[in-house]
Amino acid sequence: MTFTGFIGKVCMFPLRAIISACVALRIHPNTLTLIGVLINVAAATALGVNRFLPAGLIMIVANIFDFIDGKVAQETNTVSPFGAFWDSTLDRFSDIALFLGLIYLYASLRRTDYVMVAALAMMFSIMTSYARARAESLISKCKVGFMERPERIVLFMIGAFTNRMGAVLWVILILSIVTVANRIHYTHLVLNAKPVPRGSNPLSRVCWRAFFWTDERTTLPYDLWVIAILAFVWLTPPDWIHDPTAHGMGLWERF
Repeated sequence: MTFTGFIGKVCMFPLRAIISACVALRIHPNTLTLIGVLINVAAATALGVNRFLPAGLIMIVANIFDFIDGKVAQETNTVSPFGAFWDSTLDRFSDIALFLGLIYLYASLRRTDYVMVAALAMMFSIMTSYARARAESLISKCKVGFMERPERIVLFMIGAFTNRMGAVLWVILILSIVTVANRIHYTHLVLNAKPVPRGSNPLSRVCWRAFFWTDERTTLPYDLWVIAILAFVWLTPPDWIHDPTAHGMGLWERF
């Protein structure tokens, strides 16, 4: 079993109980989706006032609802096209809210550099989802690229709990740019009946595989990538990346 697979199995124990409770109470999955968005807005508010630890805890609660809505829909046989549309649309609201909370924080700290980093990360995160949705109106599938919504949410939580949001934003920004470029390039290749580049030597093969990321979660390559990202976030001193939340008005002084 992989590292991420083990974490997923452990987390499923309490989630199964919550799913069963929602099914028993006949809570509609669309209602669960809406509740998740509202709780994420509360998390964004906490981020905006530099209360990172409460924000991380609130995000955990919000994303329980975000995870279980689809499972409840399956259990209650209420899966519908509108439900999928509703879930996808409100996910974008949740994403934008969290970024806006950080933008407000950095603006209040007069850190225009991190206002731009957060704004660009928000833009490319939304474009990641849009690029896939638009591509799949033209081709059968465009699930390529690493930085998808679950990865962004987990990184937000890590940034909140470790007070390393600056490093997290840089990771989200850079990998989101790569993912958007990845999906544009892949769609172009498929529409023009061209093969995906594989590389002619070991180094180029690794680079192309990393660019056209198709490995599923809970696989060994996915675990290695996750470990590399976590190591960067944890080992990068906040001072080195000039994280404005690491000085004076930092998390632990304010909590």
